[in-house]
Order: sequence, then C-alpha cells, then structure tokens
Amino acid sequence: MKSSKLFSINNFAPISILFAVVGTNSLQAEQLDTINITADFRPTSIENSTASVSVITDEEVEKVGADHVETLLNSTPNVNTAGGSSRNRYFQIRGIGERSQFETPINPSVGLFVDGIDLSRSGGGATLFDVEQVEVVRGPQGTRYGANALAGIINIKSTEPTNRAKGKVEVGLGNFGQKSLGVAAGGPLIKNKLLGRFSLHSNRADGYISNTFLNRDDTNNIDELTARGHLKWFANDDLTVNLRYLHLDIDNGYDAFNFDSDRTTQSDEPGKDAQKTNALSLSSTWRASDKVNVESSVSFSDSDLEYSFDEDWSFEGEFSEDLFPYKSFDQYLRNRKNTSFETRFLSGEDGKIFGGKTDWVTGLYYSDKSEDLTRRYTFLDNDFESTFDTKTIALYGQLDTQINDKTKLITGARVEQWDADYTDSNNSNISVDETLYGGKLGIEYKLRDNHLTHATLSRGYKAGGVNAAGELTDDEVGFDTEYLWNFEVGVNSLLMDGKLNTRVSAFYARREDQQISDSKVIPREDGSTSFVGFISNEGKGINYGLEAELNWQVNDKLQLNSSLGLLEARFDNRLDGRDQAHAPSYQFSLGADYKITPRLTAGIAIQGKDSFFFSDRHNEKAESYEVVNANLSYKRKNVTTTLWGRNLFDEDYDVRGFGSFGNNPGNGYITERYTQKGEPRVFGINVKVDF
Repeated sequence: MKSSKLFSINNFAPISILFAVVGTNSLQAEQLDTINITADFRPTSIENSTASVSVITDEEVEKVGADHVETLLNSTPNVNTAGGSSRNRYFQIRGIGERSQFETPINPSVGLFVDGIDLSRSGGGATLFDVEQVEVVRGPQGTRYGANALAGIINIKSTEPTNRAKGKVEVGLGNFGQKSLGVAAGGPLIKNKLLGRFSLHSNRADGYISNTFLNRDDTNNIDELTARGHLKWFANDDLTVNLRYLHLDIDNGYDAFNFDSDRTTQSDEPGKDAQKTNALSLSSTWRASDKVNVESSVSFSDSDLEYSFDEDWSFEGEFSEDLFPYKSFDQYLRNRKNTSFETRFLSGEDGKIFGGKTDWVTGLYYSDKSEDLTRRYTFLDNDFESTFDTKTIALYGQLDTQINDKTKLITGARVEQWDADYTDSNNSNISVDETLYGGKLGIEYKLRDNHLTHATLSRGYKAGGVNAAGELTDDEVGFDTEYLWNFEVGVNSLLMDGKLNTRVSAFYARREDQQISDSKVIPREDGSTSFVGFISNEGKGINYGLEAELNWQVNDKLQLNSSLGLLEARFDNRLDGRDQAHAPSYQFSLGADYKITPRLTAGIAIQGKDSFFFSDRHNEKAESYEVVNANLSYKRKNVTTTLWGRNLFDEDYDVRGFGSFGNNPGNGYITERYTQKGEPRVFGINVKVDF
C-alpha cells in the first residue's frame, strides 16, 4: 500500500505561509464584516458555524471577474472541479464527486442549490450575476439535505429585495471576445408590504479554443443568459412569503479535445453544452406562535440539456483509408423535471423543550424527479432512449441542547425512502426500492467568548442506481448505495477585537461501497474502439485531512485572506491502495487587498493545488500548478471600475484527462494520454453603476 504523503515536509510550506502573517502589526484595523450562513436549518454567523464552510461574497466575485462558480472554487479548501464540458460543471469535495455523465443517470455527491432550487445535476446553471454570496459546505449533510449531499453542498444565494429602491448596471469586456451586460433593480412595490427584485444578465465569449480545420475561434464559446425574479410579501407581522423565478438559456459550444492535448482542434462537427431551465419556488416563513415557527417551500424546475461532441476529433479526409479512420458524432439530449415540497417546524423563543434548554427542528421532504434521455450516436442503428424516475420522501429532526453556558449537544437524524424506476430502449426495466439513513452527533464548547471548538460524527449516503450501456454484463448493470462516516473536529476563533477570523477543521472519513466511474473499451470491426463508461462499487475508501481559513483586517488599508486544504483520499485494499481521482493532496490560496487611496484598491491572490489522478480507472495525472490573479478597482460616487486578470503568468494546466483508450488513427489507435486544458491568461474590465 502506498505510504501517506499528507503530512510530508513539502506540505508544511503552505501552512507556514498561511499563519506567518499573524505577526504583522494590526493597529488601527477595522473589524471584519459579519457573514451569515444560510445553508443550515437556522441562519448563523460563520464564526458560530460548526460546519467546515467557505463563503465567497459578491465583492470576491467582482474582483476576479467571475461569471460562473467554476472560477471561484480554487479559493476554497479541498474543493476541485472537472471539465469535459464547456464549463467545469462537475464538483468534488474532499475527493468525492462525479466528473462526467454519458448514458447513465447519476445521483450527485455534491448538491448544488440556487435560492433553494435543486440544480444538483445541472452545474452549468451556477451563474453569478446579482448573487449575494456562495456557500461551500464540506462534509456529509445527511440530516439537512439527505441523498444530495454525500460530500457536501454548494449553496448560491441571490441578492435580496429591500425596502429601499436600488439596483445596478454592469458592463464587461475581456480578451477572447468576452462581452457581458447585466442590469438588476429592486425595491418596494408596496412600502413595507411587497418588495421585488429582477435581474437580467448576458455573458458571451469566443472561448480559448481555435479550430484550425474550420478556421474558427468560437467553437468552444460561451453564450449564457440568466434572468432572476424575486417577490417578497410581508403578509402580516408573522407571515412572510417569497416567490422566486430563475430562467437560464445557455447555448455554449463544446470542442475541447484533440490528439496533441493543446488549445487547437480539428473537429469538423463541433458539439454543444447547452441548458435551458425554467424554475419556480414558493416559500413561506410563519411565526405560528411564540413557541413554533413553520417554514414551507415548493419548487419546480424544467430543464432541457444538450451535451454533444465530435467523437473522432478530426475531419473527413485527414487520414488515409488504410489507417482505418472513423467518423462519429455523439449527442445526449436530456429533459429533467424536478418537483419538491418541504415543510418543517422549528422551536420559537418560548418553544424550547427539556427545561427550556433545547431548540428543535422536525420536517418532512418530498421530491419527484424525472430524467428522459435521447442519445443520437453514429454507431447506433436507432436512437437510444431511457427514462429514470425517482421519488423520495424523508422525515428528519434535530435537537440543539444547551447543556451549560459553554457546551451545546447537537443530535440529528434523517430517514429517507428512495424509489427509482429505470427503463430504456434496450428493454431494460429495473426498479430500486430502499430505505436510507443519515444523521449526526455533535458537540460545541466555547473556550472563551471568541473561541468555539466543535466535534461531529455524521453519516451521509448516496443511493444506488442503474448503468445504461447495453454492452455491460448483468453484474455491471446495477450499483449499490454508498455510505460515508465522517468524524470532524475544529476550532473557530475571532481575535484582535474582531479583526482576525480563523477557522480550522480536521476530518477523518470512511467510504463504504464507494461508487466510482469505471469503463471498458470494446473493439469495433473497423479497428477503432468504443469507450463505455459506467459506475461500479469499489469497496472501502479512506479520506482524511485538514482545512484552514484566515481572514485578517490588518489595518484600515490592508486585508489578508488565505486558505489551505490538505487531503489524503485513497482506496482501502482495492486498486493497490492508490489515491482516489480528483483529490489533490494540497490546495491553497493566499490573497491580499490594499487600499491605495480611499477610492483605489488593489488585490492579488496566488492559488495552487497538487497533482491528482484524472480517473479511478487509469494512472494519468494532472500536474501540480499555481496561478496568480490580480485586480485594480476604482470607485467614484456610484461608479466602480474594476480591472481584473486571472492566471496572469499563463500557467498551463489540465482540468480533465483520459488515458485508457486510443483515438488516433495516425498511430494505430494506441492507448495514450488526452487532456483538456484549463483557462489560460484572461483579463478584462468591468464597469458597474449602482443606483
């Protein structure tokens, strides 16, 4: 078995950098802004949250010119992303998460929620205009979110309407043909009674791929339209109702792979990575009495998605016939519908039980999800079609017991009935019916008013499912439920009169019947091969590590932000005990913002991560890398102009890779390494007018 490298000498370098700044003079510093976490049952400040959580504010989004959540996640510990699409829209937390999807329906390991709407299977929809903050919660969230959150969740919260009329217009320009325009406006429709906010944002770019055969530089383009609407009605002093609407029209190109693994392609049929979503949610908060609050929500989303690509990565006539070239186009058309209902009861000020020491929550959740797939593929005689329907009903509860002034005990549990039905045009008809259990047991202890220590034992789960490929054997068609036991300890500290915030967590997790992406290669009669991906169970896995974040207002001009993730994620007695895929052993971010004048602010950040395996089925790896981002912002009255740049030194790195098949007729289809490149040097200017 491979020896652990998590705590090697080399990995202490980022730790020393992270905490070396603690010796700097902090006189005349302002306090840090208070940040509240909304992803749990009750909103809580980040200093009092016992979860390992990162929060990215709207200011951070503006600094780096981010238009999608993929751009932000390098700044969060132990969070990775995977390409193989126009966006890095597959997420991994602590080495756990999907990296692609083809025929097989997936149950996500990382939940994605936008204003309470579940978009966990559609990460392309994580756009960021008029977003207040992004919360990344690491570790299983079995009590609150159930089967959608084995590894954690990403929670996106849009800007709320207020009783004061305000809005903004933002224009952006950048290299690679990037152009964006957004407008947001909100305020009282009826003073103190009905508030509203609406935003519309268009973002376009050519992408950084050049198709030399078609003589085009836009075959991997970005074309995204996002509209958000929010009405907040104060029905009376005790009842508040929220109506939210989300519209996404994403028509991105997909043309990223070639035989040389660079940023040029020779495809004659570029693909698409498109998504059209309409989603609606209605939620209410009712103060039924001094003892009980009731929160209810119902949501519906309807998404049409296309994922398609030129499978041969070449053009007709590029290779002579004696090399047995092939021509193939693969297209996946999906329709996803998701209906959910949830109601929960929470203790009010006078509703605590057990002698007034215990807050409580109990709730009921129901969802009905469907996914219809049509696959149009060159080598199929007829279109492949499948339907995957899942129905879930869950009952959950949590008790927060204040044992004494310093100690709180947290107990939570969730039981979930999972029913799934799968049918396809290959005459498969499979049903899955199982009861799933999750929960947590935690304790908080306040060393002092500004030091909170915590320890949690939690259990998360992800339901089993069905593989869709007709070439699979009977043993390969189904896969089992995965469970995750996670033990975590941490300490949150607020120091220097509120100027320094540090959060450190250490965790140890065991995965049981872990679901991994598997594949096999099937030869065709013409000498080429068919690549068939599927999901299988690979015994047990061990994931452990450390996560630390530091935010320091050094003085009235300088603010420092840093994060560090250390991770050991390996298989236990399977695959020779090697590392799990997309699980870099370290990840760090070091940033500083400096007010040159009251109007002019400069910022710089260095982000890096270790090498990692692309897949669990081969040994090709992404190399370690570091990137430098910077920004310069000037604000005069209500106009803010921001110059931003990412990957300023044009570091070359990969976001997706394959190494278990050959696709090049020119070398006899030998098995070799193919990768998709990450973002090169990009820069631009954004001008925002607040009103």
